[in-house]
Amino acid sequence: MEVRRRVERLRQYMEEQGIQLSIIWDPDNQFYVTDFRAISYSRPILTFIDVHDVQLIIPKLEESHASERAQVDKTHIYYEQYAHRNLTLSYLEFVCRILKKIPRHSTIGIEMASMPASVYQFLQKSGYQLTDIGDKLIEMRSIKEEKEIECLRIAGRLSDLAIAESLSNVRVGISELEFDSYGDRVLLETASQQYPNELIGYADWTCSGTERSEMPHLNSSTRKFADGDVVVHSRQVWYNNYRAENERTFLIGNVTEKQKDLLKLAIEAQQVGMNMIRPGIVAKEVDIATFNVFKKAGYADFVQHRVGHGLGLSEHEEPYLRFDNELILKEGMVYTIEPGVYVPGVGGFRHSDTVIVTNDGSFSITEYPREFEKMHFALS
Repeated sequence: MEVRRRVERLRQYMEEQGIQLSIIWDPDNQFYVTDFRAISYSRPILTFIDVHDVQLIIPKLEESHASERAQVDKTHIYYEQYAHRNLTLSYLEFVCRILKKIPRHSTIGIEMASMPASVYQFLQKSGYQLTDIGDKLIEMRSIKEEKEIECLRIAGRLSDLAIAESLSNVRVGISELEFDSYGDRVLLETASQQYPNELIGYADWTCSGTERSEMPHLNSSTRKFADGDVVVHSRQVWYNNYRAENERTFLIGNVTEKQKDLLKLAIEAQQVGMNMIRPGIVAKEVDIATFNVFKKAGYADFVQHRVGHGLGLSEHEEPYLRFDNELILKEGMVYTIEPGVYVPGVGGFRHSDTVIVTNDGSFSITEYPREFEKMHFALS
């Protein structure tokens, strides 16, 4: 039912804008309006929406999956097997067939940010007027429905379990990958026991030591934890495609006073940001307020990114909490709050939590402790 309501909202927008057909290319946007998502899109998959039908173009190997999941009116299948060489071999053949029913010079809605330039040029040369529907889809996806929020809550709960298990095994001498594996196992076992027949996935990485923590978007490695390490551990867990992000920075053993102070500063900045999230506040104000915590302490030049991003179906999604975003926050929006500071020769420091805007404030769906005292591990 949610998918059909989303399609009708998009159709209403299309009618208001004089759009006869919308072509959706982005996989997450396609899932949002069809409930279907493949693992790989190296073979193009397209969704078409007009006033009458939702149509899906897929390669043959996705036929069974789409038949089971996709909430569409028509499915078109193209082939790449030698045995089927006399059938339709290209998705573009179906694109042409669908376009034949749309008068030339009609307006077609596309996502400018994700449609390949070659397809854009093809549509343009075919005589159609093209207009961007990307912002409308962003607007729709930014306000989460009740079922979406429940998926996010479950993802957040699972991420807490995984982080807790990994952090209970902090010690000098284990590798980043081994550290990850403790949480991975608990996550997978708990998900299998408590949520049968559901789609659950995860991504994680750990960056330990001064240099690696300064670049905290690195894949986990075989580097082993050492006395004096700063460690950034990041987890994303998704439940039925909806993601929660959960990150903690911790210290091992005999770290410096400066490293302690910087972690405390990052924790303070995050709390400032989390306290601000509520309906009616302007997105940029959150970013500026957390930046000013670092600026006041003399670390303005070591802040490398915005305070947070939207979260849901995508790892990062709009709208963003950035200093130049005039967006007013509304109930149902979901954000990470993750102010960070990265000082060469000292380390990188960042917690991240996922918060949901409510009618009178916000709440975090990731609840693992954030306090400094919980983040400093003495040597055993």
